[in-house]
Amino acid sequence: MSIINSDILILGSGVAGLSIAIKSAAEMPDKTVIVATKAEESESNTKYAQGGIAAVWDKLDSFEDHIKDTMVAGDFMSDLDVVRMVVEEAPECMRQLIEWGTDFDQNKEGEIDLGKEGGHSANRILHYKDITGWEVEKTLLEQVEKLNNIQVLPYHFAIDLITDHHIEGKIPEEDISCYGAYILDQKTNKIDTYLASSVVLATGGIGQVYAATTNPVIATGDGIAMAYRAKAKISEMEFVQFHPTSLYQPGQSPSFLISEAVRGFGAYLRNKAGNRFMLDVDERAELAPRDIVSRAINSELIFTGDPHVYLDCTHLDMPEFKKHFPNIFEKCQSLGINPESQWIPVVPAAHYLMGGIEVDKTGQSSIRNLFACGECSRTGLHGANRLASNSLLEALVYANNIAEEIIKNRSQLGSELIPKIPEWNEEGTMVPKENVLISHNRKTIQNIMTDLVAIVRSNERLEKAIDHLNYLYQDTEKAYEKSKLSPQICELRNLNAVAYLIVSQSMERKENKGAFFSLNNIEIED
Repeated sequence: MSIINSDILILGSGVAGLSIAIKSAAEMPDKTVIVATKAEESESNTKYAQGGIAAVWDKLDSFEDHIKDTMVAGDFMSDLDVVRMVVEEAPECMRQLIEWGTDFDQNKEGEIDLGKEGGHSANRILHYKDITGWEVEKTLLEQVEKLNNIQVLPYHFAIDLITDHHIEGKIPEEDISCYGAYILDQKTNKIDTYLASSVVLATGGIGQVYAATTNPVIATGDGIAMAYRAKAKISEMEFVQFHPTSLYQPGQSPSFLISEAVRGFGAYLRNKAGNRFMLDVDERAELAPRDIVSRAINSELIFTGDPHVYLDCTHLDMPEFKKHFPNIFEKCQSLGINPESQWIPVVPAAHYLMGGIEVDKTGQSSIRNLFACGECSRTGLHGANRLASNSLLEALVYANNIAEEIIKNRSQLGSELIPKIPEWNEEGTMVPKENVLISHNRKTIQNIMTDLVAIVRSNERLEKAIDHLNYLYQDTEKAYEKSKLSPQICELRNLNAVAYLIVSQSMERKENKGAFFSLNNIEIED
């Protein structure tokens, strides 16, 4: 067991975590930054983002239009001041990415080729083919390599935040501070104590709480669960966005995403009979916000009994389609689906969480010295439903704000300011003889959430879900207390906490807004 000191500890290596690390380290070469991530350094939700990043980029668009589109998509639950801040800072963030070496697609005139997605009133999506997230992640890792005061630790799993709760004799009430995290080195199986004056949660999403999700297997809500156990404010967890068009492959997790940009390119949604059912649902048809499209597909599947609907690309300019979406085209062909002549089978899948750890405009959580950035945070930008391609944007803007806040308070960085912290105590624990109960309980949580807490909910389903989850919580805590810790048991514990937060906060919402829809909230007319 070791104690490792740094000035800034960042948990997560996606766009949020890496951007903060780069900006902080470059501005403060005398300060040390540790980025701990539970898989390889490039594995994150960022890597899988297909569509792009929304930003006002030409004279045909305006900040006011981007603001309006964001507010409409969020069902007017977004914080207008936050929306304005993010939208107005977007172009500068894009210029920074380009300066760092990010490659965005260009048109024949040599200008950036701006795409359009559902909910947007203008072409404002900067993208790189259909692997924008991969391109951004690659660029950021290249920048990290140039900075000697950043240390990236792959395969390091954060177990819990270190707060006043861990200090002997201290009874924390409202005013809680964070001092670091207990982190499991997966190669040595040792749990070390990492101390830092500023701690950043950039741990990504929660998609794996559902059986069908576009999120990678690492998206188990670790940051939110750790913050919840540390008594941070967590809100709006009921708002889970389901992407309307994941490729229909039963049992496959993560699900392969068919980017919203494909519908922006002109693809149609059809049912088995060939009808474009979205025409009867919303005047924007396939380009309606994601919550509307997902519910429409869900209704269609319930009505017809079919396992999926279809995305029709056969009428599109196929040479341009292949150029814009090479990976999607290749994936379909590998499964025997030719988008030139065949419709693509699609279903909704859990995709993005709008709620999370409450933060202010500087990314500061309700716990002192603890920041949150990216999908694990609740900034107020997305409201009840995220506008397409606003997620990477949010992470970039808040990463900049967090870095600026840490830099501004650089005099408060230093291990001498941290009180004495006890090392991790695993006395009396043992390696479990088998892990089948962990994998069984993980699948059980996913099935509970998929069956009872998905696109359409009801009080009866939520009550049933909470009963199941309470039993699983007790079962998991017993195993946790007597086991030598592993990523598997910790992820199970985190998934259980996230599921509980989604269900309990769903039970509190008494009106249907954006991505949240309960049968009990439908007004019955006399």
